[in-house]
Amino acid sequence: MSQPALRPWLAAARCSSKPRSQPTRIVSRQQSTDQKKRLETPEDWQAFRESRAESSALLKLFQQYGSTSVSENTFKLRDGLHKPQANATVSALLAAGAHFGHASTRMNNNFVPYAYGTRAGITIIDLDHTLPLLRRAANVVRAVARAGGSILFLGTRPDLRPVVQKAAERLGEQGFYVGDRWLPGTLSNRRQFFGDAVVDGHRMVPDLVILLNPIQNIIAINELVAENVPTIGVIDSNVDPRVVMYPIPANDENTRTAELIAGVLSIAGREGVALHKQDKIEELKRNDRRSRQRSNHSITHG
Repeated sequence: MSQPALRPWLAAARCSSKPRSQPTRIVSRQQSTDQKKRLETPEDWQAFRESRAESSALLKLFQQYGSTSVSENTFKLRDGLHKPQANATVSALLAAGAHFGHASTRMNNNFVPYAYGTRAGITIIDLDHTLPLLRRAANVVRAVARAGGSILFLGTRPDLRPVVQKAAERLGEQGFYVGDRWLPGTLSNRRQFFGDAVVDGHRMVPDLVILLNPIQNIIAINELVAENVPTIGVIDSNVDPRVVMYPIPANDENTRTAELIAGVLSIAGREGVALHKQDKIEELKRNDRRSRQRSNHSITHG
């Protein structure tokens, strides 16, 4: 068919298609407005209650046959840096990508107990091991903060710098962070680094160190071991879990995983700081009570 013969046919098709598209648009708009209709009358509210009761009855009915996950109890993506979760879950770790390890050919032999398996040549980390170890680390951080110890967050990648900074800020005066490169000799050669006056006047060795990328900070780990400082570290599949005292098997190259783990540990540390302040207040009250009892005892026997 030649081009002059095609043009009248296209023009006729355009003219015939215009009136057909208008009713469909009107119907779609009416449907969208009906779906967003507000509950104004008592009948609307009654119908809404009945539909909600039917959905809850169906949920209870099929609860024994499958999952009970609904929009209220499932993990939702949120700002893990500024609003972290206080208690981590397996679904939260899974959504953060904590289960992705390195290539199976690079897996460390000592990491085998924490590996779920391999898929497409990638090691899958068993989150059923990660969650209890993360909770154990959170208990350690809470206990150290409650005892008044100083906690150092160490993350030397550019994407980890705001993570460790926010985590240290939650602990107040007991929290510190290192977001740049760890200088060799910071602890082992601290007198030459900072001077005798600074070392003698300040506490230079932290009571606990949390490492978000330990494989890049082996020098820092060696100095902490020499100073007998306990360490918590995010251990990937290519790292020996024995390099830190409290390992957390997870993906150490994902920023969301680091935000989740650092958020959980920092919130536990903040709880420990609050308990430390409360213990101080109770100790002051006990001392005041003892001093009053001693003064009353001296007055009565005087």
